Formats: sequence, structure tokens, C-alpha cells
Amino acid sequence: MSMVPPGVRSAAWAAGSDAPEKKEIRIGFIPLTDCASVVMAAVNKFDEKYGIKIIPTKEASWAGVRDKLVNGELDMAHVLYGLIYGVHLGIGGPKKDMANLMTLNNNGQALTLSKALADKGATDVASLAALMKREPREYTFAQTFPTGTHAMWLYYWLASGGINPMKDAKAIVVPPPQMVANMRVGNMDGFCVGEPWNHRAIMDGIGITAATTQDVWKDHPEKILGCTAEFVQKNPNTCRAVIMAILEASRWIDASISNKMKMAEVIAQRAYVNTSVDAINQRILGRYQNGLGKTWDDPNHMKFFNDGAVNYPYLSDGMWFLTQHKRWGLLKDHPDYLGVAKKINQIELYAQAASKLGVSVPKSPLRSSKLIDGVVWDGSNPAKYADGFKVKA
Repeated sequence: MSMVPPGVRSAAWAAGSDAPEKKEIRIGFIPLTDCASVVMAAVNKFDEKYGIKIIPTKEASWAGVRDKLVNGELDMAHVLYGLIYGVHLGIGGPKKDMANLMTLNNNGQALTLSKALADKGATDVASLAALMKREPREYTFAQTFPTGTHAMWLYYWLASGGINPMKDAKAIVVPPPQMVANMRVGNMDGFCVGEPWNHRAIMDGIGITAATTQDVWKDHPEKILGCTAEFVQKNPNTCRAVIMAILEASRWIDASISNKMKMAEVIAQRAYVNTSVDAINQRILGRYQNGLGKTWDDPNHMKFFNDGAVNYPYLSDGMWFLTQHKRWGLLKDHPDYLGVAKKINQIELYAQAASKLGVSVPKSPLRSSKLIDGVVWDGSNPAKYADGFKVKA
């Protein structure tokens, strides 16, 4: 089929045995900047090219997304990497075999500390640790879901400063759109969440950005396109079509500043993120401020495509979340790290979709990264890695 010209190919694709089994796909999302590729695939009608209709469905919490994926109310979702892995292993909710079709974005979340803490000198993890020693009390930090990405970035960041999130602090779960309101009334000292809610806290004068998640792990995996394993088995062509539509949307977003500005205008609307455009459009261009007068241009801002480097569902990315679930006591025993990742991450399905769009796929399903504490993760010995941290549950 690779010899056929692309235009003819997509027409043949929709007409023949490759036709999508299900035409209308309900994709859940949480009001966050990184839902953009799912939304733009529908708004820009990239979905129609592949014989499908994406219906973006706004959800209130990650627990709600989990429940609707499991019971079939949603076909797919813009979802936290660690949530899908948690459900697959029966931690953080009901146990069900799950699938990761693609990574939706890298980078672009942040760690916010309250203005009250910043006024006492806590503006990064070292000064936070010093303040917690100097003024002992119960310090509360919010994340968005027990097994999710924000919980893992928060814990990893705190631990890099010698703060044990399980012993030295209290962690609570708050849905992303409610973070700012909860900080305003003093329910937490800090939080980790996706944008635009960190920038919103600065705009509202109640929080400061102490670190970005790309400081914790450059080009880290963030949201994924998740569904049940059963949905993939029944609807492989539909899954490929959705991957292709969202890959096109991802490529479109990253193609230019004007596309990013258009995207910000769309997703700021009430139907999606429901905030002001200026809460979204600075950080997606890498224009950061910390709320204390410091500004910088971050080359490692939120990426949706980055020549396809973003979207490949690396096995090592999935395995990393399992190592952290083990580190923090969410998993009692070491799982079959590679075996679980191979079951969940649909690398072959993704490669088929990517090749039809001429999007390059990496040579290895494992990648190597150095995190904020100087420790290298490459997926080669996950059990040793998980057990090797000084600060753990």
C-alpha cells in the first residue's frame, strides 16, 4: 500500500476493509491546554479525512474520566499516563485492561507554591525544604489523581529536595480547574497541575511558579490518548483513524506561532478550558514568568508534535510510571515492567498510522533521560531503578 499516492491511499483506506468500524468517537477531556490536539482535530475537521467524527466531551475530574472509559460512556480520552497504567493494574480504581494509542504532549505543566510561602522565602524546592524545617506544621500539596502524572512530578520534585511527600507533607487530590480556587481559600500550600492553571494562579496573584515539569524531566511524556484494550480489539481501524487525525492536529499546532494563537483562542472558549486567552497563549510559546518578576524563554515548553518525537508511545515512558508507583507504595511488588508496557502501549498500531502520514518513528521503543536529581532513566533495569531512590515510601 505504501506505493500508492497519499490522496488515493486515504480514499481507498476509507472505502475498503480499512474503513473505521465506529464512525463517531466520544473523546473525553479535562479543561487543560494539553487537550488542544483532540479539540483541534475536531474543530479543524482533520477527523473527516479519515471517515470519522470526533466528539470532544468535557469532563469534570480524572476520576470521572476513568469511570466513563471503564464503563464505555467514553470511547477514548485525553488522559493522564499513570491513570491508564493504574487502572490496568487495579490501583487507583477498578481493574481493566487498558491501551495507550499515542502520547499527546510533552512538557508544559508546573509546580506552584502559594504566595504566602513565597513571601516567607520558599520559591524553589531547596528554600521550601528549609522553610518546612524552620516552621514545622502540616504542609499540604495538591495533585490531580493518585497514580497520575501530576502526582508523580510533585513527589519527584519534592523528593529531589529531600522532602518525603508521604511522610513530611500531606498530598490531596483536586481536579485541575478547581486548583486556583482551592489555593485562594488556603486549602493547600502548593500544587502540581497542567496549564493554564499555574499561569492563572500568577495572574490572580495567589501563587508563584517554583518549577516547571520540564525542569524535572525535559521532554517528559504527559497526556496520552487512552482507551480500553477491548475498544482497540473491536475497532482497530477506528483507532488508526483517530491517531492519524490527532497526529495531523498536533503537527498543525506546532507548525507556526499563528496556529498556536488560533488554538489558544479556540480552547479558551467556555466549551473547552473556559479561561481568558492570555492565560493560555504565553506559555505555549515558551514565554514564562514566575510571579516574582523573573521572566524567561523556555525552549522546552509544551510540544504537541515536535516532528513526531512527542507522539510515539515509548515503552520506557510507561514503565517509568510503574517505577514511581512502586517507589511510593502504590504497587506493593515489582510488576513485569516491560510486559505491562508492551500490553498497554500500542506501538505497532501507532507506527502504522504514523507511516501513512510520513511521520518518522524512533528506532527503539526505549529512550534515555536524565531527571532533576541527576539519575538516568533508560528502561533497562526498572526494578533496580525503582528501589534505588533514597527518598521513597
